[in-house]
Amino acid sequence: MKGWRLARVTLIWVALAAAIVVPVAIAAGSEQLAWRGPVYILAGFAGIIALGLVLVQPLLIGGYLPGLSAYRGRRAHHWIGGALAVAVVIHVAGLWITSPPDMIDALTFSSPTPFSPFGVIAMWAIFTVALLAALRRRLGLRLRTWRMVHIPLAIVIVAGSVIHCLLIEGTMETISKVVLCAAVLAATVKVMADLKVWRKRTLRGSEAKQN
Repeated sequence: MKGWRLARVTLIWVALAAAIVVPVAIAAGSEQLAWRGPVYILAGFAGIIALGLVLVQPLLIGGYLPGLSAYRGRRAHHWIGGALAVAVVIHVAGLWITSPPDMIDALTFSSPTPFSPFGVIAMWAIFTVALLAALRRRLGLRLRTWRMVHIPLAIVIVAGSVIHCLLIEGTMETISKVVLCAAVLAATVKVMADLKVWRKRTLRGSEAKQN
């Protein structure tokens, strides 16, 4: 039994690492990098890593990663959220340095590329969540209010990031990119469904106590 549990724990962590590392490794071998400057390459890989961090977030908050207590999972979720915001800043800043006109078009939603608006919307949602998380205590946001704000923004982040990634034809290899995006969607849907069930059980429990 212990051997099975250890194998299960190992398999989960290896699968998570592979989902993130494999797309990065394959992109690192892309022929398109030969025509790109170092700043552009840094910006591109920051975007790939950001998508990987988006995958980790629902897994942490849902408690799906073995070996982490609920408290450690929440703390890791908090810090990885900050790392996600930093990765997005690097991604956007690098693209701005390499091509300011393209970034202005993207930020003003006037870019002809179909992937730009989804990335920009996801970016602002990430920054909003990061800012609210940093100011949550000062603003006096209760847990229920925080969830009412955070969950819709998280959905926007996931949807925008996935669509943005899938529409880009760049250094990322297609199959590994699709697998990563599918994993992000699956993890998000799973945690949303579980949180909904948990809330219903909590509500029923409170109603039973009142009766």
